[in-house]
Amino acid sequence: MLQINDLHISFNTANGLFEAVKGISFSIKKGETLGIVGESGSGKSVTSLAIMRLLNEEQSNITGSILFDGVELSKLSEQEMRKIRGNRIAMIFQEPMTSLNPVLKCGIQVTEAIKLHRKLSRSDADNEAVKLFNEVQLPRAESIFDSYPHQLSGGQRQRVMIAMALSCNPELLIADEPTTALDVTVQKTIIDLLLKIQAERNMALLFISHDLGVVSRVADKVLVMYKGQVVEQGIARQVFQHPQHPYTQGLLACRPTVNRQLKTLPVISDFLKVERDGSLTSTGLNIASLERQLAVDTKVAEHHKKTLFNQEPILKVTNLCTWFPVKSGWFSSKKEYIKAVNNVTFDVYPGETLGLVGESGSGKTTLGRSILRLIEPTSGQVNYKGTDIRTLSADALRKMRRQIQIIFQDPYSSLNPRQTIGQILTEPMQVHGLHQDNALRKQKALELLERVDLAAEHFNRYPHEFSGGQRQRVVIARALALQPEFIICDESVSALDVSVQAQVLNLLKQLQRDLGLTYIFISHDLSVIKHISDRIMVINKGRIEEIADAEELYQNPKTPYTQKLIASIPQISI
Repeated sequence: MLQINDLHISFNTANGLFEAVKGISFSIKKGETLGIVGESGSGKSVTSLAIMRLLNEEQSNITGSILFDGVELSKLSEQEMRKIRGNRIAMIFQEPMTSLNPVLKCGIQVTEAIKLHRKLSRSDADNEAVKLFNEVQLPRAESIFDSYPHQLSGGQRQRVMIAMALSCNPELLIADEPTTALDVTVQKTIIDLLLKIQAERNMALLFISHDLGVVSRVADKVLVMYKGQVVEQGIARQVFQHPQHPYTQGLLACRPTVNRQLKTLPVISDFLKVERDGSLTSTGLNIASLERQLAVDTKVAEHHKKTLFNQEPILKVTNLCTWFPVKSGWFSSKKEYIKAVNNVTFDVYPGETLGLVGESGSGKTTLGRSILRLIEPTSGQVNYKGTDIRTLSADALRKMRRQIQIIFQDPYSSLNPRQTIGQILTEPMQVHGLHQDNALRKQKALELLERVDLAAEHFNRYPHEFSGGQRQRVVIARALALQPEFIICDESVSALDVSVQAQVLNLLKQLQRDLGLTYIFISHDLSVIKHISDRIMVINKGRIEEIADAEELYQNPKTPYTQKLIASIPQISI
């Protein structure tokens, strides 16, 4: 169906030619699934865009062969390619919110492709779109047809994208990170849906992801990419059971899993050395030996827990409610509320990491922001070291926020693009009157950069000059700038590659040990939550489902909701 031979892709940049893909070759048969895995920058998405001929031809240089059903795609005119693109080859893009037109209703966006390629009338195209919405298991398909993208959840938007991709019965479907940042339950539903549709249509599937657990569930063959090169490929079961390349071993090892307890997560550099000439060599370590070195000492862990919970809580949340009023109708006087946080009570102990887990819309982020009064709670108490935060004046609250900081989900949108990293780190110190003068503040900022594994040279750079993992380190440094005791981490690793995620999680644990920090760690990724947390609190529809020791919760989940979440965790299938 698809045959790629010696594909090279390079881009013209201000610093010269950058080679993003370096001579890769692979093939996909009809009805087969090929999984491509690798970190950001490995060349996965660029390869898929080259197949679709969606790269800017003036800025990119593509050589090699891309054969689809015996036709060389690079030789086709744009008009000929348009007949294939979206028709015989379709693509699901990584982020549905940015891929869907915000000013067009979802139904119109799907019927547009149907009318173009299948030459159906408007009414027939509308009926076909509703049929597709039902096929991808969207609730109330007719209502979704008339909805705008912002009115749908992340999982629903992803289903609209799948319906759009399937609208012309493609022979090859390219799915580029189709489940990244989705809840585990939504992720499982999307994967099951794709596999079901693929089987019914005998469609070839190119599935791109950095999550090896997801790829192992869907792929027949696997291609592992690193910095534009294929470092390993083969039958999925063989690659996951017996990884040969140290980079593949590193990817498998640095992913948190629920069936092992490690002090710190392995990282790629434990397995792979990059020589001066750019060649890759093994460090000689293997996954089993490294995990034995990093295994948690159960006696030490038990002593830690006893010490932890014999203290007075640093934070006591009592009957906390955060409700949002909604209109029930134009002429109705009755008030209705979305109960985002509904009568929640829990304690957090000094030095503890309390994991907060639940699906999107469960109330996790609202709870975190209500504690800090970034969202004003409706009722209840939030006592921090004996002081009720809800009763503080604006000035007193500002002073209190020195002690409780937050790391936001998206580091790029939470950093001011017009400020240098130095300004971002020193500004909070200046606002709160920390340190004598600007020279001392700069020194403290440089110390913070070093602590989060960044360099002094980064002080004068801007956020757009960093990778996602580096920006997350900048946000962590900014949170530490005011020397807090308590940090709320809101989905702080959800969109990072597994290798970068491992580095950030290890950093957060190290900082906790060095500085005695207390965390509330919010995530929908249960593997991550289990690795970093002492206790886990499961929240659903604004209420606490259960709260328990991390290991106990995974071994003996008490509620059906928790059981469903744990059953949805993608594991390496071998």
